[in-house]
Amino acid sequence: MRKFISTVDRWSSVPFGVVGVSGTRALLGFVGLMFYVSQYADRDYLFGPDAVLPWREFVAQVHSNGSFSLYAWSSSQAWFQLVFHLGLITALMVTLGIGGRAGLACHWVFLWSLYERQPVLLDGGDNLAYLVLPMLLATRCYDRFSFSTGRAKRLGRRLPTHVRSLATPLHNLGVVAIASQMCLVYVVSGLYKVQGQMWQDGTALFYVLRVPEFAFPGVSDLIYHNDFLVVAGTYMTVLFLVYFPLGVLVPALRPWAAAMSISFHVAIGLCMGLTGFALTMIACDLVFLDKALGKAASTVANLAVRPIRRARNEKEPGARAVEVTLAEESV
Repeated sequence: MRKFISTVDRWSSVPFGVVGVSGTRALLGFVGLMFYVSQYADRDYLFGPDAVLPWREFVAQVHSNGSFSLYAWSSSQAWFQLVFHLGLITALMVTLGIGGRAGLACHWVFLWSLYERQPVLLDGGDNLAYLVLPMLLATRCYDRFSFSTGRAKRLGRRLPTHVRSLATPLHNLGVVAIASQMCLVYVVSGLYKVQGQMWQDGTALFYVLRVPEFAFPGVSDLIYHNDFLVVAGTYMTVLFLVYFPLGVLVPALRPWAAAMSISFHVAIGLCMGLTGFALTMIACDLVFLDKALGKAASTVANLAVRPIRRARNEKEPGARAVEVTLAEESV
């Protein structure tokens, strides 16, 4: 009982995975920004009032699905341009860590509206982004990799003590929710593949890489022409997806499982061209790499600050001599 109470106290007072969810927020914002920028030149053709999907048909689809989209509110060209560019700016703000939870919530609304306007462009990563972005609202995902103005901290100090005390448990709950969602995605995907005959006989990878839309010239053919790579890749994919949760449940194996997952999705992004999907999955995998990501960020920060310190020491030789003398005396 004491151990249980100690664990509960720790989970309610110590935030976990702050660096990981901050990386998730930044990379998910970048994925949304990348989608806006990549379609910017063709935005009128794809999302405008006179787009390839007629506006009235689009509105009818939104109503029949019981969904919503800001683009369905008006067929005005000015309204379309306003919503599209506000969405682009919001995605940039989320990437840079500006705007806090309010900006993140707005980003979700704008992104959902854009995806609903032209669903044929989606690659599957949007489904995960829909779920994870609201979960991030409960976390401290702006504590790292962000341009903090300090306004959120000042507002937080004004809240009652009992309200502030809920921040850490809510953060940890959000981290657990994202991790659980990722495990669910992997297991369901793996079990669904196991039911397919091509995944059972080890030939699925051959047919996947032969689809023209998912082929990478010069690389895909090297894989599907090699029987060993096809069979090994097919079975390893299923095994990895099904047993991924077991890897992340063991602390010693968690970084390796996350690294394997990132490598897996890098391969998907390169060989199949599903860049948005791959980056979305990698962003959510960062939740499992909190410590490694924190060490990497500290290393990069030290490398960036080192030239500044060296230049300062060169300009102030007297101060440097005093530091050396004090260090020698302490030794």
